[in-house]
This record gives sequence, C-alpha cells and structure tokens, in this order.
Amino acid sequence: MPLDPALNSLGLPKAPADTRVVVAMSGGVDSSVVAAELAAEGYDVVGVTLQLYDHGAALAKKGACCAGRDIHDARRVAETMGFPHYVLDYESVFREAVIDEFADSYLAGATPVPCIRCNERVKFKDLMQTARDLDADCMATGHYIQRKMGLHGPELHRAADPARDQSYFLFSTTPEQLDFLRFPLGHLASKAETRALAARHGLPVADKPDSQDICFVPSGNYAAVIEKLRPGAAEPGEIVDASGTVLGTHRGVIHYTIGQRRGLGIGGLADPLYVVRLDVDRRQVVVGPKEMLATRHVPLREINWLGEGDFAAGGTREVLVKVRSTKPAMPALLRPLSATEAEVELLAPEEGVSPGQACVFYAPEGSRVLGGGWIWRGR
Repeated sequence: MPLDPALNSLGLPKAPADTRVVVAMSGGVDSSVVAAELAAEGYDVVGVTLQLYDHGAALAKKGACCAGRDIHDARRVAETMGFPHYVLDYESVFREAVIDEFADSYLAGATPVPCIRCNERVKFKDLMQTARDLDADCMATGHYIQRKMGLHGPELHRAADPARDQSYFLFSTTPEQLDFLRFPLGHLASKAETRALAARHGLPVADKPDSQDICFVPSGNYAAVIEKLRPGAAEPGEIVDASGTVLGTHRGVIHYTIGQRRGLGIGGLADPLYVVRLDVDRRQVVVGPKEMLATRHVPLREINWLGEGDFAAGGTREVLVKVRSTKPAMPALLRPLSATEAEVELLAPEEGVSPGQACVFYAPEGSRVLGGGWIWRGR
C-alpha cells in the first residue's frame, strides 16, 4: 500500500470506484488474478484480450498465450467478477511488428526474443493507446516485475520472487510507459500465492498450467514456423570448423543457434564441438571447442535507459547484466557510445552471448532495472 493515504493502492489520487483500470488479460492465471483483485477492491476494471493470430487455427493449440481457449478463459473470468471484457483483433499488427522480424532475424543468423518485441511494440504501445482511448487512468498487467516510486519518479525493479522475475522481457519499457503501467503481482513471494488468490476469487483458471512456449510457436518448433513464413528459407549447407574444413552438412542455418552442441550430426570426434558462428551468406554453420564461445565484449544498440541522467553523457558505469533470460546477472562495465549504442565489458568471459538476444542492465546493489539493449553482431 502507498504511504500517502490520499492515494489509492495503484498510487492514484482518487477513490478506486473513480479509477478506471484496463487490464491486459491473456487468459492465464496471472492476469486473471490482477483483474479479479482490482475488481474486488472496487476499481472500474475493463479487461482487454488481444487476438494476435488466427483464432480458428489457435483453438487446438494448448499452452499458447493468446489462443482461442485463452480468449474464452479471459471472458469467463470477466463474467465471474462482473466487469466488461473486450477482444481486439491485433493480428495484422502482431504479424508486422513481431512475427515478421522473428523470421527475418533467424534468417540473418540471430536468435530473437519475440516476447520482448511484443511487449514493446504491441502491448505497451498499441494496447496502451487503446487503454487511453478508453479513458483509463492506468493499465495493469500480470507480469512479475515491480514498479516503485523513486526520488525522480517511477522505477522498474525485479520481482520479489527471483524464479518468476520477468524484468529481462520488459527492459524496453520507457519512462513514459512506466508512468501509466502497474504490475500488481510483482511483490508476491511465489506463484503459489497467485494461485491461492485465484482460488479465493473462484476463478476458473486457478489451476491452469503456465504457457511454456512463444505464443505463435506452441510446439516449440521455430524452424517449422520460419519455413512456413519464408518458403525456401531452410537451404542446406556445410558445417565447417574455424579454419574452414568441412566436417559435415546441415539442412538449413535456421535450425541452429549459437552455443548449440546437440544435433550437429558430426559425431566421432574426440572433443565436443559447439556452434560458434552462423555465416548466413555462405550458408555455413561454424563449429569449434567450447572456449571459442567465450567473450567479454558485447556490442549493443537500441538502448533503452531507465537510470538517472543522460545515458550518452554518463561515462562508464558499473552494472550487473543479463545476456540471456536464463543466465544469472553478472558484473560488467557499461560504456555508452551514443544515446542508442553501447559496449558492455563483462568482468568474466561468458559463453551465452548471441546476436538477437537482449542485454539487460541492473543496479550493482538492490533490485533496480536500469534498461538494456540488443546484442547486434558477433564477438
């Protein structure tokens, strides 16, 4: 609860009944609990679910975040709690802003993170504008991340539960967006608390499993989706070592990612080999020993800065960074090159650096998220 008694639980200076909140509802338990909790507190809740790809085709796909089943579940939650719910067709927006870049990034030898682009270009842009058009005072989501008020305004912080923290996927949230956004679940200690709240409200999704895959790739088979979007993309080529010696053949660069060891089809070697580089122009998968993956210098672009002061004028900063969502944060030096480009120097070599992934900055002490950027070329 806020310290100022004149503010409601969302930090706004009006009664809950006079505060309209648009809740982005995916149909899962997290966003459903957010909507239910706010409705129970007396807020003027409006639920909005985005239809992001073909509704009919999605009905048979379980585990996808915005499929037909999930739209149905979101509607049932709204009926249970007695607030209006709308489904918006964002299929063309999602295709242009997220899916096309996902396919093109893989074709360029990168390993994209479409969930970040979806938050950045759809949920926190187009959906947020829709919320404003509905005269909402703020927009709430079920993300596990915290928004805290600092000396200079709202700050982004990691979730209280490290196992659920989604800060890596939200680094591109801008200060202006942060003014309007609320994350009511970020302070919870565990997912069990969320499910307990869902059960308390009698929500039909209380025991619904979490989605595990990218919503438009519910099978986890990225290459199949890319081949469908870009026919002829999976052209075969050579697997070579660092000196160019041909060790085997592959069925398409899109089937490989930096750091991959299994499925190379070049067994019988004394030491294991890893994918260290993808040469798209030559259609070559370059492999080498594990030590070839190690790097300390990470070039970044499209920087989003959430710290204080002018990013470009700030000089070298000591930070913690994450170079993959599954990697722990590690000490690094952040050197701005311009307002939108930087280089990160890792204090210890890291093997999980890949173009197309995000590099997210954290304060050396505490939980604050300072922004991040996109890794954009090889080592």
